Amino acid sequence: MKLIELQLYKTEYFDLINRFSLPEDQLPFTALPNLMAEITYEKHPVVIICGMEPVGFFVLHSSDRVKEYTDNPDAMLLTAFSVNHVQQGKGYAFRGMNQLKPFLNQHFPKCKEVVLAVNKRNIPAQKLYQKVGFTDTGRRKIGRIGEQLILSLKV
Repeated sequence: MKLIELQLYKTEYFDLINRFSLPEDQLPFTALPNLMAEITYEKHPVVIICGMEPVGFFVLHSSDRVKEYTDNPDAMLLTAFSVNHVQQGKGYAFRGMNQLKPFLNQHFPKCKEVVLAVNKRNIPAQKLYQKVGFTDTGRRKIGRIGEQLILSLKV
């Protein structure tokens, strides 16, 4: 079994993540990585790597946007999670998300919570997040395509 690791995005990954595709039924729930790969002081793209190949992607936010999801001043917001369509079903999402806590401890040691919004209709994503330890906060938000559950992971 190949090693799965999380790495902060580097521009040399752009051509590879630019080739990511998603099936039509997943597109409403996330954004393709090439649209989200901008690095800023408050926006930290992360790549899920298998061997030397990017297979997944998400963004961690430390901006004021986090306040829409939690009152915790030491929280980060996770958005734009995806796994390249040709790599789905191989356990990369689960294995990558299982490394989130150690990754945060290494790169963002002040982070004590990760929050995210998942669409109420996106059952596969809800199951993944719950499997790796996210819990439903009971908070709800209306997103561009309907109700979203706010989930939290204590770090």
